[in-house]
Amino acid sequence: MPYTPSGFFCDRLIRERERRDGEGSLSKPLRFSGQDFTALKQECLTKKCLFEDDTFPASVESLGYKELGHKSNKVKNIVWKRPKEICENPQFIVGGASRTDICQGDLGDCWLLAAIACLTLNEKLLYRVVPQDQSYSEGYGGIFHFQFWRYGDWVDVVIDDRIPTFNNQLVFTKSAERNEFWSALLEKAYAKLHGSYEALKGGNTTEAMEDFTGGVTEFYEMKEAPKELYKIMKKALERGSMMGCSIDSLVPARFETRTVTGLVKGHAYSVTAVEESQHKASKVRLVRLRNPWGQVEWNGPWSDNSKEWVSLSKGEKDQLQHQSAEDGEFWMSFEDFKKNYTKIEICNLTPDALEDDKIHKWTVSVNEGRWVRGCSAGGCRNYPDTFWTNPQFRLCLLEEDDDSEDNEVACSFVVSLMQKNRRKERKLGANLFTIGFAIYEVPKEMHGNKQHMQKDFFLFNSSKARCKSYINLREVTQRFRLSPGEYVIIPSTYEPHQEGEFILRVFSEKRNTSEEIENRIEADHTVPAPANAGEESEDDQHFRSLFQQIAADEMEVTANELKNVLNRVVSKHKDLNTEGFSLECCRSMIALVDMDGTGRLSLQEFRHLWNKVKQWQGIFRHYSSDQAGIINSYEMRNAINDAGFRLNNQLYDIITMRYANEGMNIDFDSFISCLVRLEAMFRAFQAFDQDGTIRLSVLEWLQLTMYA
Repeated sequence: MPYTPSGFFCDRLIRERERRDGEGSLSKPLRFSGQDFTALKQECLTKKCLFEDDTFPASVESLGYKELGHKSNKVKNIVWKRPKEICENPQFIVGGASRTDICQGDLGDCWLLAAIACLTLNEKLLYRVVPQDQSYSEGYGGIFHFQFWRYGDWVDVVIDDRIPTFNNQLVFTKSAERNEFWSALLEKAYAKLHGSYEALKGGNTTEAMEDFTGGVTEFYEMKEAPKELYKIMKKALERGSMMGCSIDSLVPARFETRTVTGLVKGHAYSVTAVEESQHKASKVRLVRLRNPWGQVEWNGPWSDNSKEWVSLSKGEKDQLQHQSAEDGEFWMSFEDFKKNYTKIEICNLTPDALEDDKIHKWTVSVNEGRWVRGCSAGGCRNYPDTFWTNPQFRLCLLEEDDDSEDNEVACSFVVSLMQKNRRKERKLGANLFTIGFAIYEVPKEMHGNKQHMQKDFFLFNSSKARCKSYINLREVTQRFRLSPGEYVIIPSTYEPHQEGEFILRVFSEKRNTSEEIENRIEADHTVPAPANAGEESEDDQHFRSLFQQIAADEMEVTANELKNVLNRVVSKHKDLNTEGFSLECCRSMIALVDMDGTGRLSLQEFRHLWNKVKQWQGIFRHYSSDQAGIINSYEMRNAINDAGFRLNNQLYDIITMRYANEGMNIDFDSFISCLVRLEAMFRAFQAFDQDGTIRLSVLEWLQLTMYA
């Protein structure tokens, strides 16, 4: 969907200021929809009323937009009720939160419920998402809140406790205990985060695991797993990562069916331990897994009652916490694990998701970005004319791993590219883009030069690494191992011109830094020179004659006179595509060089403007495509640079949205209007600049902007 600068960029500036103030952290989460849980709850208790959330009302709009929308028969008999209207003695949590509290209802969000079940295995993480200071007895006001990680920030989501019911039964998620409601309310808060319950239909378990932890997920197909998979799994568990695995079923009807070995196809398991043990004369690698059903276990080697355990001492058994119980947890060899399971998912936690001070933490860098059609949505490497315009992120790998082998000096790191808000925008027709990224090594002579890499660099240099494939998932993640040095990461959609937001995260074993490559914002424009008191040259005399023809007796050029002469001259140049300069544009040109504040141009001012327009005309001609008299918006950044302005990606985005037409092209008068505005605003800033910032009263601000 298109973005408007006035809305999007104001919101972005506000978010950046909030982050500078510490907002968005675990200790100070952002208030979703601007709602303050503590203040709202106190207001309800003071007024002795129950909270009603007008930002996510008990209505069809909160249920959905298509299958659960106004035209659906499914919603006709749904009644929103509070737990006290559904049963006696409702409780938030009964006997501790566990996997049995999560039973799927009439919504295809099993991916979410599987993640909630995994969350119950880690109390620290669970009660970060589900704050414990909530009850249906003491201090009840019909209001609850939950916390989620959302594209780099933690957010606090407030809801009321009205839940969809049918015949007095919960329609969606419910607990095995009829009077327990934490899981149903958590699902409602997550639905609010995405706009509706229907927005939760279909997804990937790891998507929710990341939203519960702020982690990043790696996927491995067992048949293509790296040789160091065991080491990766062991390190992940030492870092407190969440890990799951599954066995693909090619036949949907056979999902969650038990095999002769006791394993279940199409079903999610948790990996709870990875260990090495001495078995007879050699060491054996073991993996401990858990079936969330709480029963149905592996019956092969190293299962609960298998003969392999006989050779282990009691101390070794105790160390491995071996138990012979039908509790859903069992051991198997790493080799059998690889043979039987087809996929493994590792959700690595960011450092701020771990409370204890372990040494096995990741270092993480987080960067936000946007693809803007016609400016920074360049598509993949298959589109060399636009690929270089994608956002670029400089990655500095500073320290090699501790366990580098064979004298190899290398840094391990994981790159995660996540597209934002596509689930929330489904009701508007948005689908997931096909996304990916490539990594290029920066030549040593360019180290420390934080300039946007130009087209030629990518034409003559191949990538050092890249994601395995472009894919239409919310997130594309891959692990790499490269030598210390400087690199540039190019995230992109597969096709150009696809507009959206993303975050790029880099997790590394050791210290790294990553940041968007932003050109230094500066301009080389000159202040108009004073009038020359010496003799006039022949050119000067010719120009004076032209000026006198235009200005007549007043010896000053008005905006309307400037408009007439410019359009008369430009019309003779058939290689310049233009709709003609508007009166408003000519007023801005006069404001640019009007040194005495008359609103008209003197001879000297007119000459300065005329020379400037001629210079800009030459730049425009240089970049105009196929003699069509227009500039492609992707080339606009080069033309602006030649005109003496160095800008960053955010400003190029704004310029494209402001001056390009529907075909992402910029005609001559739009090009001149852009440069006039740029130079005027740079000059205004520099007039007040003291230390890179300016402070203006509302009068000063309006005086500058209204006459620009």
